[in-house]
Parts: sequence; C-alpha cells; structure tokens
Amino acid sequence: MGDFLGRYPELLAEVSETGRQPRRHELDSFRALGERAAERGWALRDLVGLYLGRTRELWGTLPGVARAATANEHARTGDALLGAVEVAVSALGEGHERAQRLAVRQEEGERREFVDDLLYGRSDMGRLAERAQRFGLRLAGLHTVAVAVGTEKYDDVHRTVRRIERDLVGRFGPRDVLLSTKEGRLVCIAASGDRDVLDHFVRLAEKPGAGYPAARRIAVGREHSGAGGVVNSYEEALGALELAERLALDAVRLNASDLLVFPVLLRDRGAMADLVRTVLGPLTKARGGARPLLETLTECAAAGYVNAEAARRLGLSVRTLSYRLERIRTLTGYSPSEPLQRFTLEAAVMGARLLGWPEKEL
Repeated sequence: MGDFLGRYPELLAEVSETGRQPRRHELDSFRALGERAAERGWALRDLVGLYLGRTRELWGTLPGVARAATANEHARTGDALLGAVEVAVSALGEGHERAQRLAVRQEEGERREFVDDLLYGRSDMGRLAERAQRFGLRLAGLHTVAVAVGTEKYDDVHRTVRRIERDLVGRFGPRDVLLSTKEGRLVCIAASGDRDVLDHFVRLAEKPGAGYPAARRIAVGREHSGAGGVVNSYEEALGALELAERLALDAVRLNASDLLVFPVLLRDRGAMADLVRTVLGPLTKARGGARPLLETLTECAAAGYVNAEAARRLGLSVRTLSYRLERIRTLTGYSPSEPLQRFTLEAAVMGARLLGWPEKEL
C-alpha cells in the first residue's frame, strides 16, 4: 500500500514547515501513482481513502503542527496542509482517470477488432473462440444476432448504446452476450438459450426511454452454431433490413425467418420479372397508371382482404375500393377473391416492389 504514497508524507512535513504548495514535478508524480494504482486494480475511492487516512495519522506529528504556538499559527498551517492535500489528491484522481480512459479505449479497440473478425469470418476459428471467451461468448453453442439501425448512426459512445449496455449488464450480468457497433448499426450477439436477453435488447432498441433516439428498425437473424453461425445470423439480419428498405415495410421489428420467401423470389430475377410483366403489366393501361392499383392490392393483403379495413387504410370508400378490385380483375384476369389467383397477385406485387416496378423498366 505504501508503494502508492510516494513522497506524500515528506511533502506534508515540508508544507507544514514552509507553507508552500506542491510543485509541478510533485503533482506529476502523484498523477503517475494514480495511473499505476488504476493499472493494479485499485478503486479511486480506496486510493483517496489511503491518502486521507495517512494524512490523519501524520497530522499531529507534522513539525509545523507540533510547533504552532497560537491559534493563528495552527490555522495557517492547517490551511496550507489542506490545500496541499486537495491538489495532491486531485492529481492522483486525474492520473487514475487517465489510466481508466486508456484502458477503456484499449478494451473498445480490442472488442471492435474481435467483432470485425467474427462478423467477417476472419481469423483462425480456434483463436477466435479463445478471444471470444474474454468477451463473454462461448462460440461452440447456438447464437442469434440482432441488428438495429437508427435515425442517427450508432457508435461506441452514442448515448443510446450506453443506455442499452447499462440496462443489459444491470439486468442480466455477464451472460453469453456481446453488444457492439458496426458501420453505424448496433449489433447484439446472444446465446440462443438466452432468448430473454435478445428480446430485451429489441425492446430497449425500440423504446430506449425519454431523451434517447429509438431504433428505426431491428432485424433478428436465425440461430446458428459456431463462429460461422454468428456470421450467418448477422448476414441474415442485414438481409432482412435491406429487404425492409426495398419493400418499404412499416414493421419496426423484423425476423429473418419471416422473410425467407423473398430470397427464393429473388433467386431467379428473370422469372420474377416475367411474372411481374405477365400478371401486372396490364395495370399500366389503367387511368392513373399501375401504382394506385398496386397500392390497393398491398393494403388489401395487409388488411386480410377485409374491404372495410382496406378502404380505411387507403382513405377510400368501400364502393371505390370494390371498383378498383373489379378493375384489377378485368385488366389482369386475376381475382383477389380466388385463393390461387390471390397468391399469384401477391407474389407478383412483392416481386414488383423488389424489382422497383413500375418506376423501373423490366
């Protein structure tokens, strides 16, 4: 313990005799002691307690205090000593905080490098698994990745990121979970057995609290095993976010498992373009073009083909909606009231949204 006191007792003795304040090189030495104590794992309050305790022990034995004959001399000596204690402890705390900030930056840099290697599938798998343990992950198990995008880009010091991190750590402690940022997005990697952790992350990202910007969308990949499984789940979550943008989906929460049909649809773009042209191409002959009728089909599907609800969503009367549906049947030859034809229409509408039709030529 005395290693962290340095020349503090000698300084107090000199101050009590001369009344001088600590010099710059002395304050620098206290800053260095604060850094060294932080590196050894000392808490700042314990370090300050050490200094104040030693001050109390030495006070009555200090030459200037023992020699003071009058109340005024006691007051002057005491004031000089307290001033020296104040600046010495302040320098000590400054060094301690500097070491802590450096350690945090180093930790964040190492975590960011690990996350990059993990999500890009780089590095040797054995070495990656060893590094993962340091950050609380056991890569041999099943993991799921959730990715959030906000109205603002996320980084490691973003207030929403700090808010979510504090809440997750406070609620769940050191569970098999890792929170990080990547390319302006917030990424949560959690063991699939800890589904409550992932669900809580999604809720926090969606509603982080007053004064914290909420996520615009959160996508959750499927669970996979191993380090390669983390990459797969991450890419599925990114794919879900991309599809949501292209399809202009209103949903804030997305599950990659709910969107598996779309990669299938996109696997053969030529066949999809042919479907759109064949089924929906005739809608371009309608007055006002194909767009209003496409929106009608989209809202009818979203409303479960309940005409009153679909009309409300579109801001139309039920009569106008019925006219539009009849117009779609007349132009395309497909009726939304027939299950198989409805499926064909819905697949074609989704394909049109994915391909950007009718704004883009097919």
